[in-house]
Amino acid sequence: MKLLGNIIWLILGGIITAIEYLVASLVMMITIIGIPFGLQTLKLARLALWPFGSTVTDGGNSGGCLSVVMNIIWILIGGIWIALTHLSFGLLLCITIVGIPFGMQHFKMAALALTPFGKEIS
Repeated sequence: MKLLGNIIWLILGGIITAIEYLVASLVMMITIIGIPFGLQTLKLARLALWPFGSTVTDGGNSGGCLSVVMNIIWILIGGIWIALTHLSFGLLLCITIVGIPFGMQHFKMAALALTPFGKEIS
């Protein structure tokens, strides 16, 4: 079922979302300051490509001072808008029974988009 869900996800917009995150990541990595943020956007691209069966967990350094500061900067720069977009799509998809699994994947992506530093995808 995970494979089928991922294939449907890719066809209905997952591949486009992953490409958008990849392009944004490459643009962020042009400057040295943007490299950490570009790496976090690559996490979002990976999750957008294959969300069913993937889990987002706290990494070993999730409570570190640097992760907290970087997450605050991320939220202020635009992470809140990414998270709100995924939250909106999740709510919209959960209106129908068929859309609930896809809405749940958007909720997972919203949580990662809000605070990506210190998180790992497995």
